[in-house]
Amino acid sequence: MNKTLTKVALRYRAVFLDINRENIDKNSEATVPVMAFVARLKENGFCVSEELLHALNAVSADTLAEITECINDVMGVNLNWASLVKGWNVPTGESYADHFLTWVTNIFGGEKAGFKGTTLQCGHFIPEGTFPLERYNGCPFCGTPFETADFVYKGQGNKLKELRLFTDADMKKTFASLLASATPLDATQKDSLELLLSQYELPADEDITMKETAMLVIKTMVNQGNAKKASTLLKTPTDVLRYLWFEKTGYVQIIEPKTLVAHAKKMYYHMFGPLDKGADAAKDMKQKLMLKYDRKACLRVAQWMNAIPMSAKQASENMNPKRGMWVRMIRALRLGEYSRKQGMEHLAEILDVFYKENYTTWQGRVDKARSENDADKTIDLLKERPGLFARCLFATMLRFGNDNVLAAFDEISDKLPARLLLSLGNAAENYFDTKETRLARPITGVTHRIPSNKLLALYDEDMRNQMVKDVMEIYKSSMERRFAAQKTESKTIYIDPALYNIPVSVGDRATTIQDTLCALMGTRFPVDGDAVRLFLQWGKGLHAQHLDMDLSCRISLPDNKIAECAYYKLTCVGAKHSGDIRSIPEMVGTAEYIELSLPELEAANAKYVTFTCNAYSCESLSPNLVVGWMDSANPMKISEKTGVAYDPSCVQHMVRVSEGNLSKGLVFGVLDVAKREIIWLEMPFTAQTLRGADSTSIEALLHKLENKLSVGELIDMKAKAQNLEFVTNAVEADESYTYEWALNPADVTKLLNI
Repeated sequence: MNKTLTKVALRYRAVFLDINRENIDKNSEATVPVMAFVARLKENGFCVSEELLHALNAVSADTLAEITECINDVMGVNLNWASLVKGWNVPTGESYADHFLTWVTNIFGGEKAGFKGTTLQCGHFIPEGTFPLERYNGCPFCGTPFETADFVYKGQGNKLKELRLFTDADMKKTFASLLASATPLDATQKDSLELLLSQYELPADEDITMKETAMLVIKTMVNQGNAKKASTLLKTPTDVLRYLWFEKTGYVQIIEPKTLVAHAKKMYYHMFGPLDKGADAAKDMKQKLMLKYDRKACLRVAQWMNAIPMSAKQASENMNPKRGMWVRMIRALRLGEYSRKQGMEHLAEILDVFYKENYTTWQGRVDKARSENDADKTIDLLKERPGLFARCLFATMLRFGNDNVLAAFDEISDKLPARLLLSLGNAAENYFDTKETRLARPITGVTHRIPSNKLLALYDEDMRNQMVKDVMEIYKSSMERRFAAQKTESKTIYIDPALYNIPVSVGDRATTIQDTLCALMGTRFPVDGDAVRLFLQWGKGLHAQHLDMDLSCRISLPDNKIAECAYYKLTCVGAKHSGDIRSIPEMVGTAEYIELSLPELEAANAKYVTFTCNAYSCESLSPNLVVGWMDSANPMKISEKTGVAYDPSCVQHMVRVSEGNLSKGLVFGVLDVAKREIIWLEMPFTAQTLRGADSTSIEALLHKLENKLSVGELIDMKAKAQNLEFVTNAVEADESYTYEWALNPADVTKLLNI
C-alpha cells in the first residue's frame, strides 16, 4: 500500500488500489476482511461504491489494515479530543469574578497565605467558591489540560460519503490535470502535486501554463539533478527570481523582503506588552532572508539567465519591477563574475543593459500616455499586452470612456486566458457599484477593503450599469466563440443541479489543505440536524508547551446586535463553548468545541453565524491545526468524563492549516440560519481574537461568492454554444458533469483551458 497515494486519493473521495480495472471480478463475494474494512469505513462516515467493493477483494488483508490506519490518521481518530470542561453542554457558570479572585489569591500566596482551596498540578491555587473543579480536565485559570482521551465517538452520522476506486491510471490522470491547470493551484492542489511529483516521473510532453505550478516542477527537477532540463520552463528573468525566492521562502509568489519582515512583526505582536515579540521577529526574519549561495547554485542560475530567450533590453525591462531584489541576487549569486566567462556573453549583455538602465519600460510608457490623457496611445500600448489590459480595463473605461476602450478590448479578448475573462465578468458588477465593498487579498493572506474608484462619481447610475452590461456582453460573446470552436462528438449533456450552487474558483485560492473533500470555496452544505458542532484540534506532533489557539463564533442578531461565543464568553444565545485551552499536551494535541443550537438561533431571529479560529499566542496559526464542523440528523454525544465530542462520521467539512500559512486568524464558514446552510469560505485576517474579523468584509466576500458565475452556469454556456441537448440522467448523457466530478477543482478548471 502506498500511503502517499492513498492520502491524495482520499481528497478526491476515493481509495487508491494498485490493481488493473480490467481484472476486477464483478461477481465476487465480499470476503471477511473486506466486510470488516467496510465496517471501519462506516465508523468514519464513509461507504464504498460497488466497483470499489469488488476491487477490495483483490488486495490483501494487510493492505486493508494499512488503508484503515491511513484514513484514521487523516480523520484524527488517534489524537486527543478531550476538552477542558467535562460534559460542556452543561455550563460551569464560571465568571470574570472567578478569574479575578483566583488571580488575587495567587498573587498573595494562595494556600501559604491561609486561603482555602486547591493547588493544581500547574501550580495555580484555586480558592473555594470559585471554579467547580470537579467539572474540569485541567486548570480553569491557565487553561492547561491534565487529562487526555484515547477515544472518539463513531457512527453517529446519518450520511455516508461514498468512496470510489482510484487506480494508477486515475492517479496519473489527476497528476496530469494538476500540471495542466489553467488557474493557480490552491494549497490542497499544491500539496497533492508535490506528493505526486515524488511518486511519478514528469510527462515528457506536458504543457505547464501556470508559473507557480512550474516552480514546484523545477524544484523536483533540480533535486533530481536535471537543472539543465528545468531551464526550458524558465522563459523570463522573473521566472528565475520566482524560483530563487520560492527556494528561499517556500512561497511560490514573489513576496518582497520588506513585506515578509513587516508581516513577521505583525504576527508576533501581542496585545499584552510583555509578551510582544514583534521587534525580535522582524530581526529574525531579516537574518533568515540573508542571501548565501554556493558555487554550484551560482553556476546553475548563471546558466539559466544566459539561456533566457529574450533580448538584453527585454530581459532588463522584465527585471525592472523587482530591481532592488535583483541587485541583491546578482551580488549574492556572483553573476558579474560568471558573466565574464566564455559562453556567458548573453548574461553579460543583460547585466550591462540592466545596470546602465539603457532601456525603457512598457509600464512607464503607459503611465506617461495616461498622465498626458492620450487615449489613443494608451489604448494602443495596452493592446500590446492583453493580460495587463484586462487587469486595468475598468479603470481605463472610467478614464477614457466606455465605447473606445471596449471596442479595442474586444479586438484582443480572444487572446486572453479564459480565467481572466471570467474574473472580469465576476468583478464588473461589484466594481461599478459605488455602494459595494471591494476586497483585496494580497499574498500575505490578510483581507483588505478597497475604496471605490473616485472616477465613478463622474458617471450616473444608468451609465455605470451600461458599463457592466457591455463588459458582460464582451465576456459572454468571447466565451461562446471559444466553446463553439471546440470540436466535440457529443450530442447530449447532463449537469447536476448541485453545480449551480458552486462558484467557479477563479481568484479565490484557498490556503488551507482539505484532506477529505476538495470543495470549492462558496460550496453550500445543508444542515440536517438541529445542532452544528464546530471543532478545533491543534498540537499534533508537538511537544507539550504553551500554544494558545482559539475557536470562536459571531452571531448576527436583529437591530445590528451581535452575540459572541469565545474564550471570554463561553455561553451566549444559541451557542456553548467547551472551555479555553492555552497549552497542549505531549504530541497528541488538544481540542475545543462550540455547539450551535439551530432552534435557539431561529427563535432569536439570528441571521448569520460566522465561524473563526485565531492564534492568541505569538506567530500565525499552528501548522497542522484542523478546523471544521460536524452535523447529523441524529443526536451527537458529549462525554461527561472527558468532554470528547468528536465523531469522524459526523464531519461535514474540515480543513488543515498548511506549513506556509501566513495568517493569524481565519474565517472558515458562515451558517445561514434561515436557509439552514453552511457556506464554506476562507477569509484570513490578522488579529488575536474574533473581534479582528471585519463584518463588512465577510459580508462583501459572501456577496462576491453569490454573484460569481457558478460551475453549472459555465457548463450551461458551453452546452448552448455547442448545441448539446440537456438530459436528466447522467448515465444517458454523452457528457456527464456530476457533483463528484466537481470534487476535483483541477478538472473544473479544464473548462477554462480554451
